[in-house]
Amino acid sequence: MEDLFRSYWWLIFPLGWFVASGFSSLLNYRRQKDTLKLIQTYAEKGQEPPAALLKVLERPIDADDDSWQTRNQGGRPGDGSWFSVVLFGVMSAGFGYASWSDIYGAGDAFLIVSFVLGALCLASLVSAMRSGGRGPRA
Repeated sequence: MEDLFRSYWWLIFPLGWFVASGFSSLLNYRRQKDTLKLIQTYAEKGQEPPAALLKVLERPIDADDDSWQTRNQGGRPGDGSWFSVVLFGVMSAGFGYASWSDIYGAGDAFLIVSFVLGALCLASLVSAMRSGGRGPRA
């Protein structure tokens, strides 16, 4: 039994993601349900619910992206992409240095990680440029 956990320790990460996604979905469901209950109380009183309350229902129950927040909270599209460009670029440079200096004798592994992060940096750069963002907000 011990060998099973030693061999498949990495399964904790996808299982953790699965549990976190389920919990997030449950919270989104409860948010929508509570909002509808609140709107129902306004309707029973014959009052018009506030516009901010109705805006909560515009977001889909399974919305995982930030496009809803970008549209409704004044953020510019591409702001998150510029953050990703910087993050992946710096991480790629760090792993590139680790590969060059052969830290822990794992230079080849660090080189692969550096290439992957560099590709993510370029993909984020293309995404940021296509979204029309001119850079991070001051």
